[in-house]
Amino acid sequence: MADQDIWAALAAGTGASGLHGLMAAKAAETPDAFAFRFGDDVWTRGRFAAEVERVARRLLGLGLRPGDRLAFHLKNGPELAIGYFACFATGIIAVPLKPEWKTAELAALLRRLTPAFYIGHRDLHERIARLDESILRVERRLVVDSPGDFQAWSRDGAGGPALPATVDLDAPAVLLGTSGTTAEPKFVTHSQATLAHAMQMTAAIVPDGEVTLAIANPMTHMSGFFTTVRCLTLGAGFVLIERYDPELILDVVERHRCTFVLGMAYMFGELIEAQKRRPRDVSSAKVFISTGDVVSIELQQRFRAAFGIRLLSVWGATEVVGAVTAGPVDGPVSTPLPGLEFRLADDDGEPVVPGQVGELLLRGPNIAIGYWTGPGQVESGRRNGWFHTGDLMRRDADGNLWFVSRKKEMIIRGGVNVSPVEVELVLMSHPAVRDAAVIGIPDAVLGQRVRALVQLADGHGNDNFPGIIDHVSERLADYKVPETLQAVESIPRNTLGKVDRRAASALGRA
Repeated sequence: MADQDIWAALAAGTGASGLHGLMAAKAAETPDAFAFRFGDDVWTRGRFAAEVERVARRLLGLGLRPGDRLAFHLKNGPELAIGYFACFATGIIAVPLKPEWKTAELAALLRRLTPAFYIGHRDLHERIARLDESILRVERRLVVDSPGDFQAWSRDGAGGPALPATVDLDAPAVLLGTSGTTAEPKFVTHSQATLAHAMQMTAAIVPDGEVTLAIANPMTHMSGFFTTVRCLTLGAGFVLIERYDPELILDVVERHRCTFVLGMAYMFGELIEAQKRRPRDVSSAKVFISTGDVVSIELQQRFRAAFGIRLLSVWGATEVVGAVTAGPVDGPVSTPLPGLEFRLADDDGEPVVPGQVGELLLRGPNIAIGYWTGPGQVESGRRNGWFHTGDLMRRDADGNLWFVSRKKEMIIRGGVNVSPVEVELVLMSHPAVRDAAVIGIPDAVLGQRVRALVQLADGHGNDNFPGIIDHVSERLADYKVPETLQAVESIPRNTLGKVDRRAASALGRA
């Protein structure tokens, strides 16, 4: 199926059971075709489709129905991919739980979710093993140690109820927990329709037929989840990696001649160092894409020097997938894709003129349907029809969008806005700085002052501070220059590799 036919096929009923139907149709056409590799285990399209159907029927046999939540507490692997498509086939809502979440976090989230069933790896299940059964009954849990356990369980349900002929494409299909700075994660809610539209819009980014190192990115996050689902729906082969390991990633690219490499921003600096330690032939890779956070120009330049190819930095959000592609030059720049409406607006929602900074507002069929608040309850998250991203950008003369800062993270010094990201990128362009986070320190006179936390590169110490300050002063206005530098062992970052602003502020005020 051509990429441009994705939504047309669903809308016309060709994919009567949604994304699962499209995947199953591909499998029926070419059952022996390569789907993906996980370690030494190679999956064909036919094998994957058969396993999805067995799991889906097993879930129906357990009494799960459309709208029920199924919690997946799994690392990257075939089980999670199978589970997603089993949910697509049945209308059950998939809820991936991030492996990083601890017992207290999981207890609160599971109380909100009231899942009908749970599937988890044994080492992750230990974090919820002693939870009160009113939250999650023991008999409603499947705990696995290996893919074999999961497959044996699915075969027990081979004679379960038949799959429904149709599913509601506009109903909640997956709840993805955000990693923001709110007290509790929000559950961003996507439907099969929003995901299908995103697939349509990203046709030029993730071409069909490519062997893709799709997942060093966690499949519990949007980038890993969406890339996996897209590849399996449309029949693009890929290599699946259980966890992030820079040495392993390069080995996989060399061994399997991968052409498309997806990673999070924080991964690529370590890939450079791994390649220096032991060079590998990764000339097959034609596209490297970074997601999750801003990539500095300095890192992009080092990446090009190490690999001979440009590192593409793509803006994205859990609520919005398939909205933009990488801009034409290095830096935090993106180009909107066809099918998306956008505007940059001031605090009153009024458009700003090109060149001025404004909040990015989006409208399109790929945007999440809202935030899940309870069974049958989804808040739209839109204002006057627009999704407010909370990200400040400016638009250049060619229509490209340049990321400036997250709106809530802007430092206001003496009534003037300072973008932490802008200052961080300049700091990290100094050879003595490996990583940096910029925070605002309360001040009785100016409101806030600018402080930078810096992780110094090996062989560098605090005696480099004057040179670092001079470096920033030559490149930024005086009011943006950090008034104090603080050396730290590492910069606190969340699971997406973004600076954890709350933790950084606590560290900077300690």
